[in-house]
Amino acid sequence: MNKVYFLSILLMTLILSSCSDTVVVENKPDGSANAPAISGYFKKRVLIEDYTGTWCGNCTRVAYAIDQVNEQTDKAVSVAIHNGNDPYDFAGIAPLKNLILPNSPLALPVSRLNRTLVWTFPEPTNIQEALDLTSNNSTLGLAMSSTVSNGTLNLDVKMKFVEDYSNLKLVVYLLEDHLIYYQRNYTNYYNAVNPILDYEHNHVLRSSLTNILGDEINGAINGSTITKNFSIPIPSNIANPTNISFVAFLVGSDNKALNARASKANENQTFEINP
Repeated sequence: MNKVYFLSILLMTLILSSCSDTVVVENKPDGSANAPAISGYFKKRVLIEDYTGTWCGNCTRVAYAIDQVNEQTDKAVSVAIHNGNDPYDFAGIAPLKNLILPNSPLALPVSRLNRTLVWTFPEPTNIQEALDLTSNNSTLGLAMSSTVSNGTLNLDVKMKFVEDYSNLKLVVYLLEDHLIYYQRNYTNYYNAVNPILDYEHNHVLRSSLTNILGDEINGAINGSTITKNFSIPIPSNIANPTNISFVAFLVGSDNKALNARASKANENQTFEINP
């Protein structure tokens, strides 16, 4: 009897000890594209970086694919990164090229989803790849507020977290829209016109307000809000300050974008948080 009692006590002690060491992990929200929105989480957008050129006749293929994505969702953020003999050439492209194609030349067109994921060729028939990277439920959100006037731009980028993060980096782009210039077109898209004489180039990367691979973000813990401020003269390559826009996104240690957001000049955003 005493032996049975002793074994029972020992067994209970082991069970209690085991329970006390158990780590309870909170269930994360369903981040799939069609999952219902869960209160307290943020809208998640896909980042599309389009490496392009006005001289690149096949680059209209990616532009058309982006148009198709935007027809199906409001959760896409696109950036046109021009390269080569082009009036919108982005001189600081080297770190991005080394990131996505470290051992190959940058033969346009090239596109990436969430910075590092290859968008399968032909992109217009694979727009679902971009749509699948959107979600109603992210554990981090972004919001921007800006003023652009008197030759100066001021931008606040706010980041809010409902999960602990480490090794995050923030990338902030300055873009310009409504730039009218010809576009070579070797495809059947856009009525197969070549060249397109009055093509409207939008989301054109003009400057990176952070390191183009991102500035480190510290203190990204559950419940925290972090704000980064930028105040600079309007860059000389901006044709029309009223057409300035911004893109901000957060990347992890693998350089993959976790969430992104776009903002017009003089816009005051709030977080896209589910009620």
